[in-house]
Amino acid sequence: MENEGIRYPHSSNIVILNFALALLSAILLVALFPNYNLAILAPIALTPLILAAAREPRARIRLVFGFVAGIVYWFGLCNWIQWTLEHHAGVSSTTAWFLFILFCLAKALQTGLFALLTGTLPQKAWTPPAIAALWVALEYTHSWTGFEWLNLGNAAADMSFLLRLAPVTGVWGLSFAFALMSAVVATIILRRQRFASLWLLLLVGIAFLTDIPEPARGRESATVVQPNFDDETIWTADILERSEEQLQTFSLSPVLGLDTQNSLIVWPEAPAPFYTYDPIFTGFVQRIAQAGHTDVLLGAVGKASDGGPLNSALLVSPNGTVTRYDKVNLVPFGEFVPWPFGLVTKKVSTEAGDFEAGRNVVVSPFGAHRIGTFICYESVFPGYIRRFAANGAEALFNLSNDAWFGKSQARYQHLRIVRMRAAENRRWIVRATNNGISAVIDPAGRVLDTLPEYREAAARLRYNYRSDLTFYTKHGDWFVLLCAVGAVAGLLKNRFY
Repeated sequence: MENEGIRYPHSSNIVILNFALALLSAILLVALFPNYNLAILAPIALTPLILAAAREPRARIRLVFGFVAGIVYWFGLCNWIQWTLEHHAGVSSTTAWFLFILFCLAKALQTGLFALLTGTLPQKAWTPPAIAALWVALEYTHSWTGFEWLNLGNAAADMSFLLRLAPVTGVWGLSFAFALMSAVVATIILRRQRFASLWLLLLVGIAFLTDIPEPARGRESATVVQPNFDDETIWTADILERSEEQLQTFSLSPVLGLDTQNSLIVWPEAPAPFYTYDPIFTGFVQRIAQAGHTDVLLGAVGKASDGGPLNSALLVSPNGTVTRYDKVNLVPFGEFVPWPFGLVTKKVSTEAGDFEAGRNVVVSPFGAHRIGTFICYESVFPGYIRRFAANGAEALFNLSNDAWFGKSQARYQHLRIVRMRAAENRRWIVRATNNGISAVIDPAGRVLDTLPEYREAAARLRYNYRSDLTFYTKHGDWFVLLCAVGAVAGLLKNRFY
């Protein structure tokens, strides 16, 4: 059954207006995030799209304008992908644009489906939360369709009141809050439900949740090294030797002559030929650990049982003990090329062959504490990162090489994503990158210290350990399931009753 109530004539002017409204939502969504950071628009970002869907009775037209809005959204948010493919994947500018447009077409399907289904919901008292639940359920599917990036809820990274939801519902509760506000505003504009604004009382309950932690300086320290390696370097023995000398100097200079006990040295994921199975390299790392009287955490290339490459993180102690984590969530086109795209492009990484995925979450002992390390793109998966804290990690470390993004908005978007992982799990996160943005993030998602971008640098960043578990850490994406049930119930209720 289609939308009840007012019907609008199928004039070309109405269709054009609805398309304009859908495109306005796409523009507003892009504006929420870096480089624009107009997060204040988040409560109304979906309103134009919801209005357009409610005004258009024809399903195919709703699907089309929702799909077009999705293309515009992903194009505006992730246009850095084209640059990355052109400069690092060995394809021409034309091919890079072609692949990026295919990406936008694929990712726009969820937005098209949202518009299609939203238009089937009648203007009843329960419609605004049903629309919000539908948005969250569809947003979650990005994790399973090849590429995940910024969720709507990430716009609340600097909103202390809404951030109280993060350790309970994860980012999904914040997405629901913004989508609910947008749906209520749309309903008020349409004048179809007099008491639609009462749904906003749901958000009053946030005031009864635990407030975000107060700002505080950490008591522990990590020496974060940012080597600023050129990602297009042709590595020779001489260049590698000079790079290792640079790492040694930056690793030890900030801590020599100081109390280095448990002052972890952290290197990023880097575009360098560092191999976990190279005894010369691992011996070099161990000597640095011995000189600094502490462990060294670093990114390197591991080897799977069948000989395939692994994107790994090593924790090397002064006595030679090594703990290894192999990246589980790989980047499409970055670390492997999905079929059949291998016919026209190679992956961004220069490592021979596609990387293989790791299989296990690893929590490593460090002194009297336990730490978890996740690598680069893995930060986009809330339900995965929480497993490190759930398995006992008292602090989290993120090793990344955002040089692949160039000087684009992607590195700032990536930092925004990592901040939400800190807020969800109430964990300090120390972030080491090749050329920025290296930072320390507190359990409320605040960025307390950073290193300068695009420069060789090292600094002692302060953090703390926490062992308490948030509701989200313990129970995961329960709120997504609730939203999925609510969305299906709303759609079925309209269909059969």
